[in-house]
Amino acid sequence: MVRKETAMRLPPQHQGLEVKIPSFFRCPISLDVMRSPVSLCTGVTYDRASIQRWLDSGNTTCPATMLPLPSTDLVPNLTLRSLIAHWAASAATCSPTAAASSARTSSPASLVRQVAASDAGADPSPALRELAAYLSDDDVDDFEKNALVGAGRAAETVASVLRRRGDEEVGVEGVEAATRVLAAIVASDGIDDANKKRVAAGLAADAAASAASLARVMRGGSGLEARVDAARLAEFLLANAADEAKAAAAAAESSELVAELVRLIGPVDEKGTLDGKAVDAGLSCLAAICGTRRSARAEMVRLGAVPAAVRALVATAEPGAAAKALRVLECAVGCAEGRAALCEGAEEAVPAVVGKMMKAGRDGAEAAVGVLWAVCHRYRDRRAADAAAAAEGGLTRLLLLVQSGCSPAARQMALELLKIYRVNAKSCLAGYDSKTTHIMPF
Repeated sequence: MVRKETAMRLPPQHQGLEVKIPSFFRCPISLDVMRSPVSLCTGVTYDRASIQRWLDSGNTTCPATMLPLPSTDLVPNLTLRSLIAHWAASAATCSPTAAASSARTSSPASLVRQVAASDAGADPSPALRELAAYLSDDDVDDFEKNALVGAGRAAETVASVLRRRGDEEVGVEGVEAATRVLAAIVASDGIDDANKKRVAAGLAADAAASAASLARVMRGGSGLEARVDAARLAEFLLANAADEAKAAAAAAESSELVAELVRLIGPVDEKGTLDGKAVDAGLSCLAAICGTRRSARAEMVRLGAVPAAVRALVATAEPGAAAKALRVLECAVGCAEGRAALCEGAEEAVPAVVGKMMKAGRDGAEAAVGVLWAVCHRYRDRRAADAAAAAEGGLTRLLLLVQSGCSPAARQMALELLKIYRVNAKSCLAGYDSKTTHIMPF
């Protein structure tokens, strides 16, 4: 059988050139050259990103053969990946991308050496910006990126920039550029997990200094994107330094970092607009801090985490962000300062918690019950209890949660919370008609 080849037409300035693309290098879904070829159990190979989108959409068949899939495991096709890499290298000699590659002032390895040499006082920013562009370039093969991060020790070298102490040693531009490099490594699907863990290890070598540098980027970075990258990197450090208790504690207890995360959740303009990515990144990192260090709760509360989480809870329509906000609040009410802060604004906070109880997934629902139980039942704050009893749909949501597949602890808390509605039994407890059954709460 003879395989067909198609020609890739180039821009007008290169009309005399064309690159032949073997048909089996193309993904059957996107029809683009595969960057990370993986095979299904049917034997058909797809680009990882394309087939993952197909499966995530709820499809259970092979898109090429339409056969049902007994397994959705994706097996890397290393042979095809290697062939594509060799073809791309040879095709680059007649492609405009070759000119872009040769336009780089230095090779990636030499850029890493320049960053390492900046210990002597040289500005690492130019080399770091080139490295960030290289690692973010979709036209660069993943094998080359992994080689640079692993054997080239790019992750450890760049992480050392964030560990340098003193505001004058490395300017905020250099720290921001280093953050972009590490964020590109962590966010890339083509970078191996082992290489990503090199980033965490490099940051954890002096977690306190790394956290301070990330806080600097969030405070004085060039834009919101840089601040979000810093928050994501801080979360990555906390999540992957869990085995190193001292490192995780040092990062979690950074007041500078927590203060900037709280600020990240706030409005981005005078109109009070919240940015979805910023809110999600800030809440994710605060939730990671909650799970790392109990002693960080009071400091988070002192720096304004409770009103920030409530504000995000009211504004967001995303179930994931709502669940993270509820987890932050659940963590905060575990200390007296957090309960006081939430009850102080109970008229806004409690209805927001009740309103998102069944809209934030199972984890969010259980976190919401934990928040309400802590302030209304265990500590019996009258303001919180009155606000919960007056919240629209509160009784309904608690009854639905009791009937759902929640954990035994959440179910017990929900049952105990139902008692706050007895004070208004004549008006509230006549019953609730669901779509399937008639529920009497007592």
